[in-house]
Amino acid sequence: MGQTIAEKIFAAHLRDKPTEDNMILDLDVVMCHEITTPIAIMDLVEKDMDRVFDCTKIKAVIDHVTPAKDSKTAAQGKIMRDWAKRHQIRDFFDIGENGVCHALFPEKGFVRPGYTVIMGDSHTCTHGAFGAFAAGVGTTDLEVGIYKGVCSFRTPKTIRIDITGTLQHRVTAKDVILAIIKKISVNGATDKVIEFVGPVVEAFSMSARMTLCNMAVEAGATCGICMPDRVTAEYLWPFIEKEYSSIDGAVEEYRKWHSDADAEYAEQLSFNVSALVPQVTFAFKPDQVKDISEMAGTPVDQIYIGSCTNGRIEDLRDAVEILKGRKLAAGVRGIVTPATPLIYSMALDEGIIKVFMDAGFCVLNPTCGACLGMSAGVLATGEVCASTTNRNFNGRMGKGGVVHLMSPFSAAAAAVTGVITDPRDFKI
Repeated sequence: MGQTIAEKIFAAHLRDKPTEDNMILDLDVVMCHEITTPIAIMDLVEKDMDRVFDCTKIKAVIDHVTPAKDSKTAAQGKIMRDWAKRHQIRDFFDIGENGVCHALFPEKGFVRPGYTVIMGDSHTCTHGAFGAFAAGVGTTDLEVGIYKGVCSFRTPKTIRIDITGTLQHRVTAKDVILAIIKKISVNGATDKVIEFVGPVVEAFSMSARMTLCNMAVEAGATCGICMPDRVTAEYLWPFIEKEYSSIDGAVEEYRKWHSDADAEYAEQLSFNVSALVPQVTFAFKPDQVKDISEMAGTPVDQIYIGSCTNGRIEDLRDAVEILKGRKLAAGVRGIVTPATPLIYSMALDEGIIKVFMDAGFCVLNPTCGACLGMSAGVLATGEVCASTTNRNFNGRMGKGGVVHLMSPFSAAAAAVTGVITDPRDFKI
């Protein structure tokens, strides 16, 4: 019997199998940020176990609250800085070099097909877009990963989702994943890997694939994953060009991480997206999703464009397609956060930042702050935000606030009208 890509990755990294359903895997990358990692660091210090298994495989960043907003967040940053210096962690990104982790680390070429990756962050599944097994873990697993370079997982079961058809104008990967979550529910893929395949996925850029995999966890999945191909190889080429004679060689090598034709799946689903329209969440769960026409006219107080879901250069380009030459609606405030310094620089060079500023947006440095209601865009009770982030939980962006998740196109449309609006209605 054939294997899924997840099963192949598990087999290639297996250190031990204490029970039939429990597999101990060697890790290729352990990612760290200043919200969850300091707890693990201090616990290891208290246990007299202050070491890292391999300083070249640890990737660390201060990204959730940056610059620090108060003494507590400053202390968290200091713990990270001291730890990185103590263990000579070269891939540590502090203020000025830092970016949103799940945008910055792929941009640096840290994730490759077939890798195993963990982080104390639920949206680590983003990195599955590269054909890697990437999972968010708790503090104990993070500690073990830092200390020994291993992590325990259940034997993987995979749901295969074939995405077919042709996307309409201004319908994006964000709309696709929201529609999938609506269909299978927030529990539909619990403890499973979602394997995204089909012609639509094959045509997606790496940015779009990362958006797709980023929100797999909102359906309960441990990881979302795409088959590595030429799109993957071309994205990674600056980092792998010395390993292969050509991109063709890399593409061929990556085929070993494709699921076999006779692989066994826990479930197989098919989504034809030809009739899909822009999607928007309502209420407080990621599977509470409606067609944008059903939400049209809903007033908003704030627009947020950024995050590990939709803060890449492609997302900013989408937004300014609608914003160019237009202004924020009266009474609406707009915030944009390019996800990394490189994205910020590209947006400056392309005139994108000027478009946002001319429209009346506040342009922030790369940060996760607003997405989880920690800083730089927190909502007041009763306020409504049209957001390109990934969670609409009650109070997610501020106690008593309401978040409507949508694509950058849809967020930009709401910005200039002051209400949720179909972005397809706007002409360039």
